[in-house]
Amino acid sequence: MSLTTTRTRPDWPCQVKAPGTYDWERSAAKWLRELVPARYAGYPALIRHPVLLARHAQIQVQHEIRVARTALQTARADLPGLGLPESVIEHTIKLYAAEVMQLQHIARSVRAVTQALAEHSAGR
Repeated sequence: MSLTTTRTRPDWPCQVKAPGTYDWERSAAKWLRELVPARYAGYPALIRHPVLLARHAQIQVQHEIRVARTALQTARADLPGLGLPESVIEHTIKLYAAEVMQLQHIARSVRAVTQALAEHSAGR
């Protein structure tokens, strides 16, 4: 018995099986549904076409990145006016910075999954 390993990109999400393996599209769709608002995950077109779901997830994550960046960029100016102590403001700034980095990683992962789904769809 020989074991074959499918190489994936470094940004490939661990929740998604490697492209070409059994049930990988289903694992990709499940992961992508977690990235979009619940109401979108139930739309028939997005269920039937994982690449369409991936496109929507890309848009969703890009918007979340913009929101987190705006929150980060305006925190020093806006948060003191809310009466928050400096320690809370500093913690919040670190939180927003970490969130931006995490979302950027997710965006790279979504792009990798989208590309694999598109290649798979084109090969049908």
